[in-house]
Amino acid sequence: MNFDGAEKIAAAILYEGYILYPYRPTAIKNRQRWNFGTLYPRVYARAQRPEEPFRLVAECLVVADETASLDVRLRFLQLVRQEQTVPPLTDPSLAWDEAVERTSEANLRISDLLTSPLSLTVAATPELQIALMIAAQKLEDGACKLRLEVQNASPLPGGADAKREEALPASFVSAHLLLGSTGGEFISLLDPAEAYRASVAACSNLGVFPVLVGEEPECGMMLCSPIILYDYPKIAPESAGDFFDGTEMDEMLTLRVLTLTDAEKQEMQNGDPRARRILERTEALTYDAMLKAHGVIRGLRDIRGGVHDR
Repeated sequence: MNFDGAEKIAAAILYEGYILYPYRPTAIKNRQRWNFGTLYPRVYARAQRPEEPFRLVAECLVVADETASLDVRLRFLQLVRQEQTVPPLTDPSLAWDEAVERTSEANLRISDLLTSPLSLTVAATPELQIALMIAAQKLEDGACKLRLEVQNASPLPGGADAKREEALPASFVSAHLLLGSTGGEFISLLDPAEAYRASVAACSNLGVFPVLVGEEPECGMMLCSPIILYDYPKIAPESAGDFFDGTEMDEMLTLRVLTLTDAEKQEMQNGDPRARRILERTEALTYDAMLKAHGVIRGLRDIRGGVHDR
């Protein structure tokens, strides 16, 4: 399936919180990261108190005929340690973790899943092992209930005694699923038709929030996001690029970047390449482009007659 209609929002989810203002690798918030949707290696996660997440479970509904297919795309970031060489690194502790995108895909017939659930282990890389389970169940209301479970089954040399910094390179960061169906339509879990409300209420999700994506009212794609979203989320067209902050405070963050000192900008330039692109983009902004970041009214609605009307 072509997921182009969902790629922008999925990419924004993938890099949410990846690197934050002041976008320098030496900033504490960028050295002690806390990312949404991190699945740690199972052996490490179960040894922690409280236990850390090592799996996600997505349950959703699809109305499908016998020929309908299901496309599954799992995507996450792997953090890879980078050494700062420009300028030369004087303190080894100032190395930072740079993201590498990892993707795993599957194409299945929903009718096959009804009779034989899928369970397999996929090697995303030699050190990253994905345990994937997919099942389907026909419901009385005519819908099919899909259940997808993703586990981080990656081996870890330190095992249960490994430290967090040892577990992070083998973790799935910002893990999420994109689902697509040819010949089937997904049902909104937020605003289902009356006929499906009981089935929707019985869906149980762990670590993700499935929402419809693409162009409204099409129902062929669903994003299982580690961040709470509404159906058909969009990236504001006025946004010139990512700031890796879900609040998308483009104007404020642009102004803050422009007021960094020359030394701070140099560190930003020499750090993560994605941070470098933020600096280059903000410094190249025109006056008209800056005005677009100030804010926009997308619509108005009449609230008269409500319970708070006086």
